[in-house]
Amino acid sequence: MNRTEDDIVLKLLHTADWHLGRRFPRFGPEAARTLSRARRDVLERIFHEAERNQVDAVLCAGDLFDTAQPDEDFKGALLQVLDKLKWKNRAVFLLPGNHDPLVAESVWRDPSFRKALPSFVHVVDRELLEVPLPNDCVLYAVPCLSRAGQADPTASIPLRAAGDTRVRVGLVHGSTFDAGDWKTNFPISKDAAVERGLDYLAIGDTHGFRFVPPDRKQPPTIYPGTPEPTAFDEHDAGNVALVFINRARQAMVQKRPVGQWKWEELTVKSMDELRLLAMRTDLAARVLRLTLDLRVSAPEYQESEALLGKLEGSASTHARVGVLELDRERLSLDLTDLDALAAGLPLVLQAAVKRLRREAGAPGQRAAAERALFHLFSLSKRAS
Repeated sequence: MNRTEDDIVLKLLHTADWHLGRRFPRFGPEAARTLSRARRDVLERIFHEAERNQVDAVLCAGDLFDTAQPDEDFKGALLQVLDKLKWKNRAVFLLPGNHDPLVAESVWRDPSFRKALPSFVHVVDRELLEVPLPNDCVLYAVPCLSRAGQADPTASIPLRAAGDTRVRVGLVHGSTFDAGDWKTNFPISKDAAVERGLDYLAIGDTHGFRFVPPDRKQPPTIYPGTPEPTAFDEHDAGNVALVFINRARQAMVQKRPVGQWKWEELTVKSMDELRLLAMRTDLAARVLRLTLDLRVSAPEYQESEALLGKLEGSASTHARVGVLELDRERLSLDLTDLDALAAGLPLVLQAAVKRLRREAGAPGQRAAAERALFHLFSLSKRAS
């Protein structure tokens, strides 16, 4: 769609699924804190994108908190980011999702939290919020009132009346039937935008950026995805949607990256692959799940330990990988030349080698026995 600034009647930034307060217990305490903190840090980049593009409103489509009752630290973090903005002619709409629904004990009903929100921030705290937007445009927003439900939230949005030429925007949270796992929590019809007479439908729930359905660009229904990834299986996370709607009520959508972290899964099957990995310069902002599927000689085992030490870091050196999840169960020591390596050792050490070799063949003992063999040969080499 061709556009000029004079032709644009409405600019929006659409974001969703911040999941402030999400925990990452699978990682160590320091890494878990880093990833939780990243969910707060990305908010500043989101709102900077809104300022830079001078949008009329920011639509936040649910699951902004990971639970309906987040810790005070996470509520305070959001308030701190919003308070810095000092906006006068730009509105922010916060929609409760299924993770943080509009229930009695919800953060969205907390009087102290609501009172602390700046005046330009509006919580969708009724079953249907209809609010005017600039240039004779209108927003219809429908919150989640519970953690689960089978009603289509867009059914609450009134149909376009005859003669209504306004730009009409919808804001809801739920699952579409085209999702790969066929979730149907708050199911949204893929044709809801057409059926309700909307020119743009902003939705949240799944964590990757996509059009729904993929081949329909007008009127667009968009999942912006989570702005900061949360898992390895999320496709095209780390973005927001920038939306320009013209006088003909056509919406142009741009995907804008805002995330800091990239989540990557990698299986290394050769020493050359491990060496190349250690040379990469893009690992500092990676959450890397690394699986080693290697059978190596004793010298290669020593080299692999050194390379892994550089990736993981230590008390005295910075890690090359931002967050590393390492699976070394399939890293094995090649024992075929073990007798030759042990021949020059003292008899007591040769006996230890034989015992460890037997243990390496026992279920559940291989990895520990092979590491012990490696350290034994390394120490004996240093001593000699």
